[in-house]
Amino acid sequence: MRNVVGGAELDEVLSQRDELSERIQKLVDAETDEWGIKVENVELKDFFLPEDMERTIAKQAEAERERRSVIIKAEGEVAAAANMAKAADMLSKSSGALHLRTLQSLNDLSSDQSNTVVFAVPIEVLRAVEGAKDWMNMATAAGSKKANEEKS
Repeated sequence: MRNVVGGAELDEVLSQRDELSERIQKLVDAETDEWGIKVENVELKDFFLPEDMERTIAKQAEAERERRSVIIKAEGEVAAAANMAKAADMLSKSSGALHLRTLQSLNDLSSDQSNTVVFAVPIEVLRAVEGAKDWMNMATAAGSKKANEEKS
């Protein structure tokens, strides 16, 4: 019995008890034939593992769970990166979308008064502000010129 069970992998012992029992039954029956004894059935009902083997099996199971966890986390990272790339592509195709997203983010940040926020302003926003300033200067200059012409 020890030779048959000891020669099998643990997974095999756990999942294929009936086949191992048949092999043992054939071996025992062959040995007892010369004494006139017929062995009709052998069953592996229970077996005990040494304590160090149980610890080894527990470590292996823990390593397998950790491996699956890492794989699942990596798959989540890939999906998140794909979604971020898709969002960035959508924002880049629509003019003004990035400005609106920036303003929405600022609004979200400003909801809590205890926050201190330091942020980098995209160059596009600065150019838009500069363009608005130039437009205001031109409008003011045109208004002053018109007012001066009316006085004269």
